[in-house]
Amino acid sequence: MTAHIPRKRFGQHFLHDPGILRRIVDAIAPRPGQHIVEIGPGEGALTLPLLRAAKTLTAIELDRDLIEPLREKSRDIGELEIINADVLSVDFTTLAHGAPIRLVGNLPYNISTPILFHCLDHASAIADMHFMLQKEVVDRMAAAPGNKTYGRLSVMLQLRCTVEPLLKVPPGAFRPPPKVDSAVVRLTPLPANQIPEVDFAVIGNVVRAAFGQRRKTLSNALSGVMDVSAIAAAGVDPRARAEQLPPSDFVALARQSI
Repeated sequence: MTAHIPRKRFGQHFLHDPGILRRIVDAIAPRPGQHIVEIGPGEGALTLPLLRAAKTLTAIELDRDLIEPLREKSRDIGELEIINADVLSVDFTTLAHGAPIRLVGNLPYNISTPILFHCLDHASAIADMHFMLQKEVVDRMAAAPGNKTYGRLSVMLQLRCTVEPLLKVPPGAFRPPPKVDSAVVRLTPLPANQIPEVDFAVIGNVVRAAFGQRRKTLSNALSGVMDVSAIAAAGVDPRARAEQLPPSDFVALARQSI
């Protein structure tokens, strides 16, 4: 079978290192009966070992040329459902059919952040997520307040999930090698009683404004969203900068901005 030529427009970098693949599968620890959904299975390097363990798997693949070869490879391994679609158009809540799904994937680095926010929209239908991403993105996801990489992505993810970086992956583990280091991260959605009872669109507006001008104090950065007295009423110092605030402070600011 002729090797598939990775397509730049799809951000394709195929993982081939057996040691890294084994560590990822061990971290996911798939079990029969679990509903595992893989984003971007590619040539099936991760798909096939997951399928062997779980017996069934759903894969979302945009590149039609990869679908039939993957279907052929999986024929005697388990039951593989392949959805030919852009992951940003997939309704994970509907796909879950009332039972939490486990999301996995080597995400295209050029659209990884939109995919993460799309997953957050369906967090209540997701048990956990194991994603390969650019290491710089994983660093931002897990960053604590005061860290130079702490920002909008850190806050919005940490308000909905526990973020656990798992392992670093060098460029040589892929075909073709990307120009950056990669990392695997586990995201576990928080239980409902730990999720703020505030419209996340409102929180998102406050966070976007605060980090949009991160060198400015909150009184300046949030001037189009709320006034100084509202910031102070949230228990936040108007002279502080966004990168100094824990996620809970942005929830308090959002409540005051309504």
